[in-house]
Amino acid sequence: MTPAVLLVIAHGSRDPRHAATVHALTARVRALRPGLRVETGFLDFNAPSVPRVLERLAGQGADEVVALPLLLTRAFHAKSDIPAVLREARAGLPRLRVRQAEVLGPSPLLNSALERRLYEAGVRPGDRGSTGLVLASAGSTDPEAIAVIAEIARELRHTGWCSVRPAFASASLPRTGDAVRALRAEGVRRVAVAPYVIAPGRLPDRIAAGAAEAGAEVLAGVLGPSPELARLLLDRYDEALVPAARMASLSA
Repeated sequence: MTPAVLLVIAHGSRDPRHAATVHALTARVRALRPGLRVETGFLDFNAPSVPRVLERLAGQGADEVVALPLLLTRAFHAKSDIPAVLREARAGLPRLRVRQAEVLGPSPLLNSALERRLYEAGVRPGDRGSTGLVLASAGSTDPEAIAVIAEIARELRHTGWCSVRPAFASASLPRTGDAVRALRAEGVRRVAVAPYVIAPGRLPDRIAAGAAEAGAEVLAGVLGPSPELARLLLDRYDEALVPAARMASLSA
């Protein structure tokens, strides 16, 4: 049987770095699992759109698609936008089975990718005890998403950082600069800012500006096409197909 197509659904951005990063990530996923067809669709700003990708796949004879939101938390896009887009597309493509996979976070693989970027920015494993960490996400009005970021910050605090504070680039408070200053007020001398975002764009630039304005010593890069993130995409793809595999074994 031909495996289900993996359709990675990204938000999209006017910033060309966003799409370039998404495509680099999907290329890494293809390299990890040769033979798996991996497509990319965007909700806004970039082409191809999700409906156009699904139409093309149906026209080429694809039977099943796993639609994977390239999102770190279950906020508005995961709960509303993407399901609505998929429902509308399914209505016009009755022969194409489309499963929506879970969002990427939280996951230990994301924490590992975050640490990779911090080490690449100059943090050494032995620095944790004397370094405060700002976990800077894009932000959301969804309480569930905010709670997830706060819980990740608590988990990271238990891995040796002297203090960890969450921050948000939009919708929620505190902002990155305020979180850096709050750590200084605690007596933390060295502060690292870790953007908990996948691709460059307006909000990651806002995180970087806040880190620079407040004088953070370290600014890590975005998660981007890290090997951990690529493996996580495949994990979510496999998890989405588990119910189908169970049904097939029961009917065999």
